[in-house]
Amino acid sequence: MLRRFFAPSAARPTARRSIACLKPPAPVSSPGHVSTSRSRLLASRGAATLAATPAPALDWDTLGFGLTGVAPLVFRATYRADTDSWESHGMEPYAPLPVYPSAQVLNYGQSIFEGLKAQRSAKGRIVLFRPLENARRMADGADRLLMPPPPEDLFLEAVESVVRANKEWVPPYRKGSLYLRPLLLGTGPILGVGPAPSFTLVVFAAAVGAYFKSGQLTPIDLLVETDYHRAAPRGTGATKCAGNYSPGLVRAKKAKDAGYADVVYLDAKTDTLLEEVSSCNIFVVQGRVIRTPPLTGSILPGVTRRSVIALAQSLGYEVREEAVPVADAMRADEVFTTGTAVVLSSVGSLTLRGERRQYGQAGQAGPVALQLYQALTGIQSEEIEDSFGWVHLVKA
Repeated sequence: MLRRFFAPSAARPTARRSIACLKPPAPVSSPGHVSTSRSRLLASRGAATLAATPAPALDWDTLGFGLTGVAPLVFRATYRADTDSWESHGMEPYAPLPVYPSAQVLNYGQSIFEGLKAQRSAKGRIVLFRPLENARRMADGADRLLMPPPPEDLFLEAVESVVRANKEWVPPYRKGSLYLRPLLLGTGPILGVGPAPSFTLVVFAAAVGAYFKSGQLTPIDLLVETDYHRAAPRGTGATKCAGNYSPGLVRAKKAKDAGYADVVYLDAKTDTLLEEVSSCNIFVVQGRVIRTPPLTGSILPGVTRRSVIALAQSLGYEVREEAVPVADAMRADEVFTTGTAVVLSSVGSLTLRGERRQYGQAGQAGPVALQLYQALTGIQSEEIEDSFGWVHLVKA
């Protein structure tokens, strides 16, 4: 029996309460265009009966951030513009996607993605962290690229199905997480520039450890990029479209070859203000004041960023979302980065035009970064009471 779902229209709830107890230390080729009306989800065609094989003998203690632990099953759904509807195909084996050479995504780049994690908690449960925020950010990105936003019910069905089907690939408690990668692709064929006639939503997963090779709590060294920009005003910097990332690879490689973990980009207008790291948001600490660049359209609205702002405020810090000159960062007490993949990483040094600013003691995370990291991961792992309502249980 087919089920129908409608994208919810209710206002997005927010919550922030104190945690003061914490102490510092195959492609469809139908014609048509993308409709802006509410999409209908035509539910699963029986494919949810697949079961994942047990995970291989992965070394959970040395697991990095890559595809060594890629999970065997993915979720797939398709959208047709002529019917303005989504159809869920359920779980399928992890395998190449069949697309035409004329697929819009291959020619004109209609592609956005998300990233979120599932992990085993202190309560012995498998949980996600704020998955609806990822669904809403994907919807915002889809609107920007003239793509059909997946309904929130479909997005949740997709990520939960992948976790359940691949539960053997969720690392043991405190050994890592199952990283989920939802992709929205314009897979329908087209010749002229325009939106695809059909789209594919795919969610795959991989068991992962720390994002940076140095480890989760080891401070990272960053290089301020002064020749290139990541985004420009009124561009696509606020979306997770695929095209935002490949242009930065050449600069990131140059930085990594020189011994840096990543690069920090400046604003395209003045070349003086911090924007973000290529893979995460950035924060600057001076005393009890934490500053982070504002969401003006060229910076990704990170889910972890938003969460850390709420956490810091609940712990009594003054948080300012405002323009942050790179000169201020070079004089700051601490700098740290946030993101789903990186979680929260303390910055050990920042280098600008040959001048290196080292923060704190070498090899040790800054005290504010460490406190916020412990608070954030404590909630994510259910070691600390979740007074914000952020943890999402994946039911068996």
